[in-house]
Amino acid sequence: MSAIQRVRPGNLKPFAFFTVIMILKSYLAWITIFEDMPVWGPLIKELPFILVLFCLIEVFASKRKIGIYLSVNLIVTAVFFAAIMYHKYYGVIVTYHALQQVNQVTAVKNSVFSLLAPYYLLIFLDIVVIGFWLSRKKRAEKFKQWFNLNKISKGFVGVVLGISFALCIFNIWPNRASMNEIKQAEQMGILSYETYTILSNKDEELIDKDEITQAKIDELKGINKQDNPQLYGAAKGKNLIIIQLESFQSFLIDLKIDGQEITPVMNSLVKDNLYFNHFYQMVGQGNTSDAEFVVNTSFYIPYNEAATQNYPNKELPSLPKLLKAQGYDTATFHTNMVDFWNRGELYKALGWDRYYDQEFFGQEDTVFFGPSDEVLYKKTAEELSKMQANGAPFYSQVISMTAHHPFTIPHELDRITLPERYQNNMVGDYLRSQNYADYALGQFIDDLKQRGIWDNSLVVIYGDHLGLPKFSLDKHGLELMSEIYGREYSYRDMLNIPLVISIPGQTEPKVYENVGGQVDLLPTIANLFGVSMDDQIHFGQDILNHSYNLLPQRYYLPSGSFINDKAVFMPGTWYDDGTQFPLAKDSVSQALTTEDEYNRALELLRLSDSYVQQLPDRQQDEE
Repeated sequence: MSAIQRVRPGNLKPFAFFTVIMILKSYLAWITIFEDMPVWGPLIKELPFILVLFCLIEVFASKRKIGIYLSVNLIVTAVFFAAIMYHKYYGVIVTYHALQQVNQVTAVKNSVFSLLAPYYLLIFLDIVVIGFWLSRKKRAEKFKQWFNLNKISKGFVGVVLGISFALCIFNIWPNRASMNEIKQAEQMGILSYETYTILSNKDEELIDKDEITQAKIDELKGINKQDNPQLYGAAKGKNLIIIQLESFQSFLIDLKIDGQEITPVMNSLVKDNLYFNHFYQMVGQGNTSDAEFVVNTSFYIPYNEAATQNYPNKELPSLPKLLKAQGYDTATFHTNMVDFWNRGELYKALGWDRYYDQEFFGQEDTVFFGPSDEVLYKKTAEELSKMQANGAPFYSQVISMTAHHPFTIPHELDRITLPERYQNNMVGDYLRSQNYADYALGQFIDDLKQRGIWDNSLVVIYGDHLGLPKFSLDKHGLELMSEIYGREYSYRDMLNIPLVISIPGQTEPKVYENVGGQVDLLPTIANLFGVSMDDQIHFGQDILNHSYNLLPQRYYLPSGSFINDKAVFMPGTWYDDGTQFPLAKDSVSQALTTEDEYNRALELLRLSDSYVQQLPDRQQDEE
């Protein structure tokens, strides 16, 4: 009689029971994460890995086997649940790198809970039931007896282990080169993908710093340097105020719901100043803090972590340092605690003279993480007035926060009443919060004008990152976004944020149709101030003087994604099976991107990573 034939049904009880449980959980994860999920996907991709785990338990666990099965069950469940929730928030597959940011989760727990569909909790149902059953000693003994803890035949386990391990290798090995992490996880299986990211972790080979030149970067970006750029020095000697609006997307501009303007202040700013309607976010896991990093350095975000976690120990060339060399006083304002996302260390690396955080703003009128935008702007205006009175020009960055995900601001802050279809859902809450943020911004602008600051300042206003990811919205939310856009809500819409530039004495408003990203703000501002960037490596470009652009994207889109002047591109396994989303409404289904652009975008990211990682470390006495 063969080893397989000698297997008794009773001996297979724990092995079979937990295998079935894990298969059901894998289906729940796949249905939530992957579009057009193949019916047999979890069985082909997840089951082999699960069987490997359980075979190893049978081989090595002679005691407390049920406890080990339960522990593995809990760990795998946690991985699946983390993958579900992370995808709902970021649109990507979670990896072990994200565990370094677990301490940030409690601060955004409202955002996490808002994305938690009740049926996701079914993934913990067996754990709750088993835990309740085992809470009493007699039940625990019956549980062990029912599972019959006799060992399964070694021959049977060996055969299953060998076949399952081979299938795991077959799932992983051919898909190692896939650029799209979501596709890669689907082709490997979530559990195999997570294991692969751990085992394959190795430092990227850096390009020698001496080989990273501005000329090389400009060539990759397709930039031809101009001798007489437009608006060069138009704001020379003026103050600089950068206002970073929380979660503000471009579709809000001129949006009316049942005749009500959602953002009348921003609408007025757009009409009276320079407006870029094809401007895009370039942030990652750090969201708002990443926007601060990109805008002030003109570098790209790192691959796996927030910039505040990866680069704060470096001597970063930055906009604050560039303007300090011109005699500017510099300060940044944010109502959250400075240690959130490690901002305190980032601010040292960027070279700010001062920062103002919750310790300065206090706990008055708290919404989410800190005081409301009205408090932020009122107290900031008072400080800017003092800075202007000192005589030297200043650079201040003001970070708004009230319109933060999940956008459930207190109704007493409401200034509009939305129709029933927008009540009690994320899209409606988003419109409410942005309407309030717009009102607070208007109060700030009026205050700056009364203090004589506005007319003496170059003011730059942009959104820090998206507010309504497609993958976070339920069916009703997507329907509301389709109603707003008049078509399906897409990735090009999701990443699109506004940029408004108000130049002192500039009376001719203009809409710029060319593409830009947050990485472009530093060189654009330098041009307006008449400050040379020749001696400072940067990956952005002056979008007032260059029409073509190439913007590599990370995190919210798969690796290898980029935006050019015609489309947003997302790779599949590679370039050839990628997808493009035209920026123009009337674009036909033609080739709007090229493989050369794809390769250049990847090279730009590699150059940025290599350059920043080889910057000198900050001196200890600056800590």
